[in-house]
Formats: sequence, C-alpha cells, structure tokens
Amino acid sequence: MDEPFEIGGARVAPGRMAAIDIPVGRVSSNHLVTLPVRILHGTSPGPVLFVSAGVHGDEITGVAIVRRLIERIDPRKLAGTLIAVPIVNIFGFVANSRYLPDRRDLNRSFPGAEHGSLAARLAWIFRKEIVARAEFGIDLHSAALNRYNLPQVRISPDSDRAHALALAFSPPVIIASPLREKSMRAVALDQGVEMLVYEAGEALRFDEFSLRVGVNGILRVMAAMEMLQLKEREEEIAEPVFATRSLWLRAPRGGIVSLHAEAGDVVTAGDVLASVANPVGEEEAAVATPIGGIIIGHSRLGVVNQGDALIHVAELGERTEDLDEATEARLAGAMLDEDEVI
Repeated sequence: MDEPFEIGGARVAPGRMAAIDIPVGRVSSNHLVTLPVRILHGTSPGPVLFVSAGVHGDEITGVAIVRRLIERIDPRKLAGTLIAVPIVNIFGFVANSRYLPDRRDLNRSFPGAEHGSLAARLAWIFRKEIVARAEFGIDLHSAALNRYNLPQVRISPDSDRAHALALAFSPPVIIASPLREKSMRAVALDQGVEMLVYEAGEALRFDEFSLRVGVNGILRVMAAMEMLQLKEREEEIAEPVFATRSLWLRAPRGGIVSLHAEAGDVVTAGDVLASVANPVGEEEAAVATPIGGIIIGHSRLGVVNQGDALIHVAELGERTEDLDEATEARLAGAMLDEDEVI
C-alpha cells in the first residue's frame, strides 16, 4: 500500500499513526471543540475499521480501551486502516455527563444535520468523517451510574458478518438485539457499515476485567479481519453464550437491598437473587427470577425505591416453563438502553 489515508483534510502516510482533530464547534467561551481522531494506516491493503468510545460522556471504560488498543498496534505491521475515536462526546466527557450540554443523547441524534443542534452537528460530523470511511465498526459503551454490565457484545439480528466477528471477539455473552431508531448502529447499517456494540463495566469507573476483555476482543476482531496477526494462545478462550431476550428484576418494595447473585452468575427459574428489607422494621421481600439464564447486569445501589431496577437477566436457549403474560410481555420488548432503565 503506497496511498495515504485522507481524513479531516489531512493525509496519513502508510505505516504511520497520526493525530487528527476535526472541528466540531465553538462553545460559549469561544473555545473551539474538536473530535479527537487517531489514524493508524497500515503498509498493506486491508479493510478500514473504526473503533469509537465516549458517545456517552460518562462511559469512560471505552476511552481507556481505545488508549490501550493504540499502544498495542504497530501501523508498520498493519493491513488496512484503524480509525480510533477515543472520545466522541467530548462535551459530556469533560462534564462527567452522559449527555451533551443541551441534555440530548448523542446516540439518539443520528444521522444528524450539518446545521442542526449541537448533538445533530456532532452526529453528522461523525457519520460523514468516520462511518462513511469505514467497512466495519466497534462502538464501546458501559452501564449507567450505579449499575454494572458484564462484558457483552450486542449485534444486529440476522447479520452473518457481525455474528462471525462477535464470535472472534469472544465476550462472555453475545446478544442479538433490534436496532434502535436514530442510533449510530442503525444509521451505520443504512450506509452498509455493520457494527458490534461492546457493553462492559459502569459509568465513571474502571475495572480491569472489562478493559482487558475489550482490548483483547478488538485485537481478535482485527485478526479475524486479517488486519494483523496475533500470537497463538496456549490457553483456550471460553465460548460465548448467546441470548436474544432479557428482563430486569425490580424492587418489590423500597428499602435496603441485598444481592445474592451478580453479573456473570448463571441462574435458574425460581432462584431468589435479591431481597429488599424495611430499613426500620422486620419486613423483607424476596426477588426471584421467573426465567433461567445469565445475569448480564446489576445495580450497585444498596438503597432502592419500589420499582427500581436490580438485576438484568438474559434468557439462554429454549425455555421449558410457561410464563405469565406480564413476564412474556417484558421479554418481548426491545432491550432498553441504559438511560431508559430507571
């Protein structure tokens, strides 16, 4: 490969890494805010992959993953091009906030508009400068405040390529979930760019397990795309489990909560996974799961109100037991985003 990679008005030579800052707009202080992009352009032909993080500004796990990923890759040994965007929502990142200053969710603002709101402008720039140049994408997310997600990859249903690359990623859980309107994943697919969404950890905190699964998973995806070669591992990686439906178990009363299981635990229908006690009395209510499966997320809060989300259970395989209509309805609904789980 002897052609430079062009982006944001810059040209990156083969075998080089370049830092590109794409202008987004000026804030009230007149300071220019830019989208930080790192280009690793290989020396031989290959696909263009984008990896993005910080679409929600408080989801910092992905930011650290992208930083570690860049340190691991030598562009002189790379086929194709990696577009790494460590912080998409720079406004939310500096404010420790999921949202943009106008409280808009960037992942509900695609495809964006060149002359629209701040969120629309940022979505338009990301779609035009990043998604449009790529053949595949990986977007990194985490749970919301006071919740933890087991590392998991979400893919579009009926996507053979995404399914194969999710297997290469090898997270603990792979979930086929419907596309959400105006999300990056939905708009990218409209442009012919399939994606994996990695969910792991919690907002504003790091945990080494989520970071290592994320970095190693992306490297394995790049190897499967023939962008780089990895050394053979002596130990085998556990096969991921697959899920298509999930539900949140909620607090039956307000009070002090005790979790008896957490993310990663495999459970069976009827298992008591938590209890909620009256903080000034002896009353206590048990929380049992109506389905078997694996816990893919849980609350970090010790004090809850009635109806608060406690434990997220994903259904595995074929179910044998009959469920009531309310539970079936909860399973049939779309998998909620973190801000939609109250």
